[in-house]
Amino acid sequence: MSPHWWNLATILPAFLLSPLLLGIINRTKARFAGRRGQPLLQPYYDLIRLLGKGAAYSGTSTWIFRAAPSVSLAALFIASMMIPAGQLSPALSFAGDLILFGYLLALSRFALIAAALDTGSSFEGMGASREAAFSAFAEPGFFIILATLAWKHQSMRLGAILEGADLSSWVGSNPALFLTAAALFLILLAENSRIPVDDPNTHLELTMIHEVMVLDHSGPDLAFILYGSALKMWIFASVLVSILLPPSGNIISSVVLFLAGMAVCAVAVGVVESAMARIRLNRVPQYLGLSAVLAGLAAILLITGGSL
Repeated sequence: MSPHWWNLATILPAFLLSPLLLGIINRTKARFAGRRGQPLLQPYYDLIRLLGKGAAYSGTSTWIFRAAPSVSLAALFIASMMIPAGQLSPALSFAGDLILFGYLLALSRFALIAAALDTGSSFEGMGASREAAFSAFAEPGFFIILATLAWKHQSMRLGAILEGADLSSWVGSNPALFLTAAALFLILLAENSRIPVDDPNTHLELTMIHEVMVLDHSGPDLAFILYGSALKMWIFASVLVSILLPPSGNIISSVVLFLAGMAVCAVAVGVVESAMARIRLNRVPQYLGLSAVLAGLAAILLITGGSL
């Protein structure tokens, strides 16, 4: 479906509600711990507070450090515009955008890695090396998932794939659907620096992966990075929800169902973080390898029709 001007409304849920996912995750973890927890809108308060502050820059950093947060956020903005929300078509769609979608996510990560290396800090360099190494293990499974969805729906348009990726379209290949969803959820946790791969709330530099890369960022730059993290969570969760939710009767009900699915996905992330501990760093490649195996098995089952 070719996008119309009103399809720009598709980007509003992502831009306005993505920080709310982090609030839902934090409240879920607090409930499991028997605490009241921070306000549901705390991520918004943090962003507003950081935007009102000034940014501090090291004398050893260059323009790369200053440009990285904006570049990373811009890449995620564009990627989010390629994803539909319920029956709302994506604001940006063209043949082959599936490939661009994957590399926009990679560009966002590369910008932050470059900024971490630009500081000359050994701690941030350590986090950057871990981020680069673990992303190399996550990307095969993610691209297998994208290829599986493209083959299933015979399209290279991400919007067309996700708009047609409902439960009824997977009849006869349910194992492939569940394996794809499981692999994508594992990658969602890893790509968004969540437990069991990383702990977004830790303050121990030697155990951090993503958070250690942004230690030198402050003010609006840190706000851009935090908002980008929320937007990235929304992107991965929306892909997962889109391939699992059945179609709805009209646009309003489909959007409401989509948002409900996003909330459930956030709760699921909070439950995982409450029930599991972080795995050792040398086990992370095995964890990401499992996601690639599940994605590959789903692709094989789908292509062969389940007859191996």
